[in-house]
Amino acid sequence: MSDSMTFALPDDDRALLVGRVWRDAPHPGPALVVVRDGRVVDISANVACMADLLERDDTAALVATAQGEDLGPVEELLARSLAETPEAPYLLAPCDVQAIKACGVTFAVSLMERVIEEQAGGDPARASELREELRQVIGGDLSKIVPGSEAAMALKAELQARGAWSQYMEVGIGPDAEVFTKAQPLSAVGFGRGVGLHPASEWNNPEPEIVLAVDAAGRARGATLGNDVNLRDVEGRSALLLGKAKDNNASCAIGPFIRLFDDGFTLDTVREATVSLRIEGADDDFVLEDSSDMRQISRDPLELVRQTLGAHHQYPDGFMLFLGTMFSPIQDRDGAGQGFTHHLGDVVTIATPSLGALVNRVDRSDRLPPWTYGIRQWMADMARRR
Repeated sequence: MSDSMTFALPDDDRALLVGRVWRDAPHPGPALVVVRDGRVVDISANVACMADLLERDDTAALVATAQGEDLGPVEELLARSLAETPEAPYLLAPCDVQAIKACGVTFAVSLMERVIEEQAGGDPARASELREELRQVIGGDLSKIVPGSEAAMALKAELQARGAWSQYMEVGIGPDAEVFTKAQPLSAVGFGRGVGLHPASEWNNPEPEIVLAVDAAGRARGATLGNDVNLRDVEGRSALLLGKAKDNNASCAIGPFIRLFDDGFTLDTVREATVSLRIEGADDDFVLEDSSDMRQISRDPLELVRQTLGAHHQYPDGFMLFLGTMFSPIQDRDGAGQGFTHHLGDVVTIATPSLGALVNRVDRSDRLPPWTYGIRQWMADMARRR
């Protein structure tokens, strides 16, 4: 990682950045902050929480002008947040009471790997052999198939006839996207904190993604970065174990800030983004670098929003929506044919120029600090601040 913290910030100094920090004084608890002119300003006296800020019609003006306590240079905040035992103020995940949702199988590459996980039954040793078998059976370029189209339904019929259909194919090229609950409100970890692997998992990987911040009306108000930590062996045994594979202590990382949409940063920026991933091993000098090209996503981000919120389901506090990833690492790490899996201590950096970088270190969910700060404590702290 760079000695300078500028790598964690967008490459555009006009970016409207909002986030949350933990403060010990004047009262312990979370505070809403903005970044202005390279400094962090606590604007909690102006708006109570991130969900409220994203509902306002004057959000951009408030971010630009709201008065508040200066907490120092943003680079110092980022450096403190990376410390093993951070000193307040340090970064939290930038969302608070919003639901945290995620979309799966939105890229052709990840679709193939999900089918492999399913057919391997969670055994990484079978993945390489199955990968070649599936290429021969499926053939063609799945990324050119529009989900729900006539061509997609024709391919479905053909694969069913050949006994190669999968529930992952259904959400990958069928009309309905996979949308699931990734984590509970207030449970996500932020920049610099440890991300957790369930202790039962022996085959796992990060999932670098762009995350939309969506208000209660379904308007995408901004975006940030996320790590939708994935347990390939657990979900591969059964898709019904998705909750066990996805929602564990510290298994959801979001940050470092939400960048608000404006004339210089739009949904088209997200659509054109390339999200890079770097994994640095602490015990074996392993380095893996890869990327996800959002131009290869099979469903438009706004289509994923529409499938999440509508007459069928509302989110009165808004929601954070992981858009999915094409990243499914197959680089051998621990032996030929074994593919990739995390080691404890891995440093994961997820980055894109318009959003900066999210950095986390990998540990086990049962060794990381337990999630104890819930809605009741948050409400008590909000009342104390008022």
